[in-house]
Amino acid sequence: MRASDIISALPSRFEAAKSSGDLFFFPSEVSKHEEIGIEWEIRLCTALQKKPLASVPAGEAEKFDPFAPPYVPNLHVGDLRDVSSGTDYAILLNKFSVVPHHFLLVTKEFLPQTSPLLPHDLVQTYLLLLAARKARKNYFAFYNCGSNSGASQNHKHIQFIEVEDDGPPIEKLARAANLEVSGKPFSLTSMPYANHVYRLPNMSNDASPEQLEPTVFLPFLSLLDLVISTVRHAPDYPSGTPSYNVILTLEHMHLIPRRWETYTLEDSGATLSVNSLGFAGMLMVKSESERQALEQEKIGKVLRGVGVESVHELQVAGTSMEAMDETGT
Repeated sequence: MRASDIISALPSRFEAAKSSGDLFFFPSEVSKHEEIGIEWEIRLCTALQKKPLASVPAGEAEKFDPFAPPYVPNLHVGDLRDVSSGTDYAILLNKFSVVPHHFLLVTKEFLPQTSPLLPHDLVQTYLLLLAARKARKNYFAFYNCGSNSGASQNHKHIQFIEVEDDGPPIEKLARAANLEVSGKPFSLTSMPYANHVYRLPNMSNDASPEQLEPTVFLPFLSLLDLVISTVRHAPDYPSGTPSYNVILTLEHMHLIPRRWETYTLEDSGATLSVNSLGFAGMLMVKSESERQALEQEKIGKVLRGVGVESVHELQVAGTSMEAMDETGT
């Protein structure tokens, strides 16, 4: 299949999977919360408190891989192949969805979620994002890399969410950043946690894989270098492979280094698991009391708690001037 075929098939395949009972759709409601220059989206989904568990034979839970073939037919939208690398991918609907048409790009061969995105992973991701734009739909992609990133499965998978035309909330801030130098990473310095962003050049809807690869992989490499540099400056950072979140839009790439997967709210004692969506400006809670506790705690504090302190001023990168725009200094 082509990326355009995948995008056009999503609505009907989603409805069929939901009707068959192979896909669970949990109703939710979104409220907006203004803080540190962003209108955060907090999604309340009480049904997640009763989320059904996957049926796994006794003794096989640890090795069970929901992204390994054979796939559930109603969740399997189709396959993609990266010709240059020979890598095969499956497109699967998210079995437990809180937003319609949430889908995954999954490597057919098992690769760990701790491995970085490779050129062909990024090329196939952006072919899907461009196909969506051509079909007048707006998606962004995200990747939770590492044990403290909020990843729920260990099989390498990139996730795709459909959003409004202006993209996830963090994009408004990234879009407003005035860059002194183009073609280099920059940081959203008003955010209280380390973050590394790259503004992508305009890409044609009909761009070829050969055109896309240098356009998307070289920026990713430069951001990944900054993530590793940031982690090296962090005292008492957990041993092992660094964890980080990746947010991919047609305008920007964001990489955010992670220290912890979860944050415990002080007043309620509730534990929030944070993945890439939190840093995109979209957080999930399971109760009204949890939502109120999150707003009282402050979202910036939560994200700083699971992230890493910025050492941007010590790193040679582009400069973001959004703070100057806001203060006039």
